[in-house]
Amino acid sequence: MFDINEIEWINALYQIAAFFVLLLLLKKFAFGPVMNMMEKREKHVADQIATAEKNREESEKYLKDQREAVQAAREEAKEIVENTQKMSDLQAKEILNSAREEANRMKENAKQEINSEKAQAISELREQVSTLSVLVASKVIEKELDEQEQEKLIQETLREVGEGL
Repeated sequence: MFDINEIEWINALYQIAAFFVLLLLLKKFAFGPVMNMMEKREKHVADQIATAEKNREESEKYLKDQREAVQAAREEAKEIVENTQKMSDLQAKEILNSAREEANRMKENAKQEINSEKAQAISELREQVSTLSVLVASKVIEKELDEQEQEKLIQETLREVGEGL
C-alpha cells in the first residue's frame, strides 16, 4: 500500500505547488497592484520633487534678475541725478554770466546816458553863461554904474536867469 515516505513527498509537492499558486495569485492580485501603486506614488513624488526643484531654480533666477534690475535702476537713477546736477550747475553759470553781461550792458548804457546828459547840461550852462554875460554886458554898457548899482544889476540879472531855468 502506501508508504509513509511516499505520502510525505506527495504532501510536500502538494504544499510546494499550493505555495507557488498562492505566490502567483498574490503576485497578480496583491503584489502587482501594490507594486503599481508604489511605482505610481514614487513617480508622483519624483515629479513633485522635480517640479519643486525647477520652481526653486526659476525663483532663484527671477530673484537674481530682480536684483540686477534693481541695481541697474539704482545706477540709472544715480546717473540721472548726476546729469541733472551737472545741468543745473551749467544753467546756473549761464544765468550768472547772462546777468553779469546784462549788468555790464546796463552800466555802459547808464554811463553813456550820464555823459550825454552831462554834455547837454554843460552846453546849456554855456549858453546861459554866454546869454548872461551878454545881458550883463549890455546892461553895464547902457549905464555906467557905481559898485552898488552894478552888484544890484548882477543880482537882478541872476534872478531873471534863475527864473528862466
